[in-house]
Amino acid sequence: MERLQKILAQRGVAARRQAEDLIRRGQVRVNGSLAQLGQKCNPQVDEITIRGQPLPPAPALFYYLLHKPLGVVSTCADPQGRPTVRDFLPPACPPLHPVGRLDCDSSGALLLTNDGELTLALTHPRHPVWKTYRVWVKGQPTAVDLSQWRRGMDLDGQPTLPAQVRILQKTAHQTLLEIHLREGRNRQIRRVAAQLGYPVLRLHRQAIGEIQLGALPLGHLRPLTPPEQAFCQAVRGHIVLN
Repeated sequence: MERLQKILAQRGVAARRQAEDLIRRGQVRVNGSLAQLGQKCNPQVDEITIRGQPLPPAPALFYYLLHKPLGVVSTCADPQGRPTVRDFLPPACPPLHPVGRLDCDSSGALLLTNDGELTLALTHPRHPVWKTYRVWVKGQPTAVDLSQWRRGMDLDGQPTLPAQVRILQKTAHQTLLEIHLREGRNRQIRRVAAQLGYPVLRLHRQAIGEIQLGALPLGHLRPLTPPEQAFCQAVRGHIVLN
């Protein structure tokens, strides 16, 4: 059961506030009776009409994973004329938007969808999803610095959530870290690393929750597998229910 104005917005009848106005003006009925603002319905069971017309069917939802290259902006348009994620969509692909952002100077896993509820669920700070990164930093972080990073660092007067950080590889002047985060503040990994004195040289996102980049080639797009879509629906359902 969901609020009626939310159902109308999901079905493309109107934006949420406009849907509320339709209900207030008596233009929406549920099972033949005038609808009430805030009323909960099940569109699979209840008959919902708008100005006498039946509720439109639910739009088809699409879920894709993009291996974003460096230099690509995680938006659908860029006033500076830089490449965007839209440039990697095939001509027949439906309109999609990126879920969250991945810096222009970072590469890796980026979800694209037309599912607004999933986008909200994956970016909502109250329902964090683990994301996995491979990060080359300058220098060799000490055990003390890594411990501080794991506990949380102050950014803009607010501590970051605890993170999982481990060393994968070292060279004379660089260190490869695997980092798991449950939040995604603006350029968070880069800012924390800089605070500790180990500037980021390369940043690559390997996974979003259970969705792994795997062997997907750079600049390529693939639909999510059934298990990955099930993971998305579980995340989506969690925030809808809460």
